Amino acid sequence: MWNRKLGRTADHRKALLRNMATSVIIYGKIETTEMKAKELRTVVDGLITLAKKGDLHSRRQAAAIVRNVVADEKTGKTALQKLFDEIGPKYADRNGGYTRVVKTGIRHGDSAPMAYIELV
Repeated sequence: MWNRKLGRTADHRKALLRNMATSVIIYGKIETTEMKAKELRTVVDGLITLAKKGDLHSRRQAAAIVRNVVADEKTGKTALQKLFDEIGPKYADRNGGYTRVVKTGIRHGDSAPMAYIELV
């Protein structure tokens, strides 16, 4: 498999990408290192493609990745419900390219290149 290892074991990398993908779904935009953002782009784009299909099988596949976290405290919607009810229909007429990675500069602590990943 040709993915970035990000200096982590496979289980740690999988958990990291699951948590970050859930955060992108909830907040729409997060700041992280550039390499993590580039790797996360493939995960989030795949989740949105599943949400566009909208069937039960796609929902189960996405539920295996997205954390069960309350996305909106007013309505009580979870991140998975937000993905399928709001984000999926929003991109129904778009063929890919659901996320954007914008470079922001370097982190002062270790000079790591930082970037925003956001939904288009």
